[in-house]
Amino acid sequence: MFGSGRARAIIVAIAIAAALLLCATPIGSAAPQRGGPTDTAPVPSMGCKAAPVPPGTSLQLFSAAGRSGDYLREVPALAKRTPMPVVFDIHGYLQPGAIQAAWSGMGPYGARHGFAVITPETHVLPPQWDFGENGRDIAFLSALLTHVEKTLCLDKRRIYVTGLSMGAFTTSSIACQLADRFAAAAPVSGIQNFQWCNPSRPVPVVAFHGTGDKILSYSGGLGPHGLLLPALDGSPRTIGQQLRDGPVPTTMPRSETVRSQTAAWAKRNGCSSKTTARRITHDVTRTQWSCRADGAAELYTIHGGGHNWPGGDPLLAFTPITGPITSSISATRIIWDFFRAHPITGPIHT
Repeated sequence: MFGSGRARAIIVAIAIAAALLLCATPIGSAAPQRGGPTDTAPVPSMGCKAAPVPPGTSLQLFSAAGRSGDYLREVPALAKRTPMPVVFDIHGYLQPGAIQAAWSGMGPYGARHGFAVITPETHVLPPQWDFGENGRDIAFLSALLTHVEKTLCLDKRRIYVTGLSMGAFTTSSIACQLADRFAAAAPVSGIQNFQWCNPSRPVPVVAFHGTGDKILSYSGGLGPHGLLLPALDGSPRTIGQQLRDGPVPTTMPRSETVRSQTAAWAKRNGCSSKTTARRITHDVTRTQWSCRADGAAELYTIHGGGHNWPGGDPLLAFTPITGPITSSISATRIIWDFFRAHPITGPIHT
């Protein structure tokens, strides 16, 4: 056995050696790398070096990918060169962007909570989106995002997308094809589980759908009112007649239940099949999948709800066609709470 004096000397020597070893280690080696799994520091877009855009609402023209279009730009009042989040708000079939902006109220909500809102549209008639795999409008929206990153001071970790109906189809497609650029997605009345979908990273998803939706059925596919909508090709017939006589559009919704399609997104995001369901209001149930830190999947089921934006202005809903609209929740508030909890924490698209 060592004597107490010699033991203390050995302990001191070991401590000094350990300290020297630590000092020999490069200073940055133990720190999280930028783009690592826990990095949430803002990543400024190129627009942070451009002249600041004044707050407020404006209509901007934009063309790309062989499409002409425009977008409603709603910018909050923030300190100059402060990287801000942005939400792309995508309209549905037959619905101009201005109607979507009014129905969701995302712009005024963003003005109060410090995020910008972009509501795009192309000049295709009737208003619709080519949202399929490698679709022209996915290229248009990707180019629009690049343009917005150059003109607004954005945080590239906090770019989000939501949309209603066909806008929800497009939102789902963006989550599949532009996962490296959009942090999270919120399809409202139209989540889609595309079989070709293979996102480059988990994309947190929160979906909303009414069990009384007669345009896009909760049980999957088109509902009876959806079959009565004007044909997608602009011909003087209904979608039902177009499906009967052909050619069948490639943009038809999948005949898969809303819950099943949300579960497919949960699986893509690395979630387990375990769910927790809770009745949060008299007519809304929230289902949450058990997910890892970088993935999330939630479904808000509106019991008896129609094809609309939950909590939106009922005066903008043609309820004989769209069905009842709930006022017990605000999809806009829930979406933003979900979005701000899910920035991109890995490498950022440059």
